[in-house]
Amino acid sequence: MMASRSKMSTKRKFVADGVFYAELNELLTRELAEDGYAGVEVRTTPHRTEIIIRATKTQNVLGEKGQRIRELTSVVQKRFDFADGAVELYAERVQNRGLCAQAQAESLKFKLLAGLAVRRACYGVVRFVMEASAKGCEVIVSGKLRGQRAKAMKFGDGYMIKTGHAGQVYTDMAVRHVAMRQGMIGIRVSIMLPHDPKGINGPKIPLDDVVTILEPKEEPSPESILQAQQAAEAAAAAAQAAALQQQLLAQQAAAAPPAAPVDPAMNAGF
Repeated sequence: MMASRSKMSTKRKFVADGVFYAELNELLTRELAEDGYAGVEVRTTPHRTEIIIRATKTQNVLGEKGQRIRELTSVVQKRFDFADGAVELYAERVQNRGLCAQAQAESLKFKLLAGLAVRRACYGVVRFVMEASAKGCEVIVSGKLRGQRAKAMKFGDGYMIKTGHAGQVYTDMAVRHVAMRQGMIGIRVSIMLPHDPKGINGPKIPLDDVVTILEPKEEPSPESILQAQQAAEAAAAAAQAAALQQQLLAQQAAAAPPAAPVDPAMNAGF
């Protein structure tokens, strides 16, 4: 599959890349669910393909002496027909798991599987996210929560943008399915990320409706402007008068008759 990637058309290549990413993400989601799996990034170079796994517990992803990451590398290599050494897997720690929707969705999933009440578990996730300096958080849980009738419960706090370009850039969303005893329960966690000029905890792009008011510059008073103008005019007049005087002196020096030469014998008294 991967060996014939260079021979296919551009359209088929993009479709194949999307299918590869979706299947890889599904595999890692099921395999690393208990280790705080928070997404994957695929970087393709001419010589090899690098797969960066983001998780909250990177030590569990690596395994003892790197055994688990080698097993995952072998599985990916055999499934997608990579050559030996053509694919590498790396583990990267999530800097702030309170701002990662996938990590919070997995956390909520295991809380519900452990038997914690839905309302208490969801409010705990919302509070943890808001304490991590998020602008807003929304958790939706739907299914047979209590009794045989299915319903949806929504928990939210803060500010949340769902539409437009800002909704795509600032909102991190994750969906998980929990196989409970009474049936399947769906979880959706949405987090409104804060603005970060460095781009670490949130997007660099500021929101469209954020207006920054700068401090006004100190404007000089009319009296000082008038005094400056008068001083400049006086200086210009003085410079013009000096130039005119120098011109007159030069003309006078040019019009004066030349001095007669002095005889050295007269000076000697002879």
